[in-house]
Amino acid sequence: VVDKFLFVDADQIVRTDLKELRDFNLDGAPYGYTPFCDSRKEMDGYRFWKSGYWASHLAGRKYHISALYVVDLKKFRKIAAGDRLRGQYQGLSQDPNSLSNLDQDLPNNMIHQVPIKSLPQEWLWCETWCDDASKKRAKTIDLCNNPMTKEPKLEAAVRIVPEWQDYDQEIKQLQIRFQREKEMGVLDKEKTIQESGWEGPQKREE
Repeated sequence: VVDKFLFVDADQIVRTDLKELRDFNLDGAPYGYTPFCDSRKEMDGYRFWKSGYWASHLAGRKYHISALYVVDLKKFRKIAAGDRLRGQYQGLSQDPNSLSNLDQDLPNNMIHQVPIKSLPQEWLWCETWCDDASKKRAKTIDLCNNPMTKEPKLEAAVRIVPEWQDYDQEIKQLQIRFQREKEMGVLDKEKTIQESGWEGPQKREE
């Protein structure tokens, strides 16, 4: 029986054992998300959750990022969190503009009805929002978009994550090996067919 599940974005580098996150105490909340960092001050003008609707709605609570989260399925079902989120989604779906960042905005919008446990900041470090000093404590590094520089993610990965090039080379070698074995398998199959004298399916005489 699955009692918890973790979501991790594909553009995220994990630097720790995720069992630690699975075992994290959510203090009765159905799920846990990491809040957006506040430490990179030059990005203050881009922190949309600090003013307007979000500042009013959150009422001092943090705005959380959806790139990584853990869900306690027992608690989630017990409080009918799915039904609550679905109901709010139906209301938002009338306005297409409200769905632009749904996976993140929906749980933050429902924070009063479906509480969020804030994970420690080191569970998600993103250069866009977090200062350089906090990077050494990062359990995961997220390649989130930078609205100021608009740097492509693969370029950012090479620059930000020292181990990225090792991972990249490992994957490339795996791809080369897979392709080589695939081609060899095809050639071996063709050779076996030729040696057996089999000419393929024959047309049946009526």
